[in-house]
Amino acid sequence: MSTSSDVEAHKVETAVDLESNTPRNVPDAEHPTLLARPAGGAGSPLTNHAIAFLGEFFGTFIFLWTAFVIAQIANQSPDIPPAGQGSSPGQLIMISLGFGFGVMVGVFIFFRVSGGNLNPAVTLTLVLAKAVPPIRGVVMMVAQMIAGMAAAGAASAMTPGPIAFANSLGGDASRSRGVFIEAFATALLCLTVLFLAVEKARATFMAPFVIGVALFLGHLISVYYTGAGLNPARSFGPCIAASSFPNYHWIYWVGPFLGSFIAFGIWKTFKILEYETCNPGQDSDA
Repeated sequence: MSTSSDVEAHKVETAVDLESNTPRNVPDAEHPTLLARPAGGAGSPLTNHAIAFLGEFFGTFIFLWTAFVIAQIANQSPDIPPAGQGSSPGQLIMISLGFGFGVMVGVFIFFRVSGGNLNPAVTLTLVLAKAVPPIRGVVMMVAQMIAGMAAAGAASAMTPGPIAFANSLGGDASRSRGVFIEAFATALLCLTVLFLAVEKARATFMAPFVIGVALFLGHLISVYYTGAGLNPARSFGPCIAASSFPNYHWIYWVGPFLGSFIAFGIWKTFKILEYETCNPGQDSDA
């Protein structure tokens, strides 16, 4: 019959055995490893190098892609047919400012009410990120689509002349080019939402402003070539109001939703790598 002292001795021995057989995740002087996570929450050197590489890659890509496309538009040959609407520099800036400031005001007002998605592509991104439940996401998308139709109808009724705010391809852009322009510009917007609104950090309070800037840039990039959909509700509403759908209307759904998946994939990659460990202290509210 075992005594209490025997039981305690067995527990101590078992604990020692478990400790010696358990893989070490925290390096020490006797067990250094490149992939292990150091004490204090810092990432492993190799993981942090990968995070830094990806961060600089995507950051530089966004910077130069937006700049290159805008420069291409600004320096476009007059021989290439422009878009039907918004092809001059003044129109590009005015349209881009209108959509950028419009979404900024809408998000500032309603982000504490519903989250201020205002865009089915943004809502899909948040559903993928599990920041919005699927049923709530469907409810929000339906509301956004109805609002897009109502807004287009109201704008058409209040302003004279034919509808001049429907999306259309221009600048000699093909449908495939249109899809990817829509996708990349929407991904820029959705990445901004994920990293500034979903991720809580010092800059979160500025999220509506930066989201507006992201949409402004997205429009500078895409108005000339696609009319800048970036939002199925924005593209669908004017077509309903005008009772006219171009035979390539599908690109204004496929492109933005593809952008949602691109943005989610980039964000999820950084989350899996625990990007916070690469540049610690940057996402703290303190």
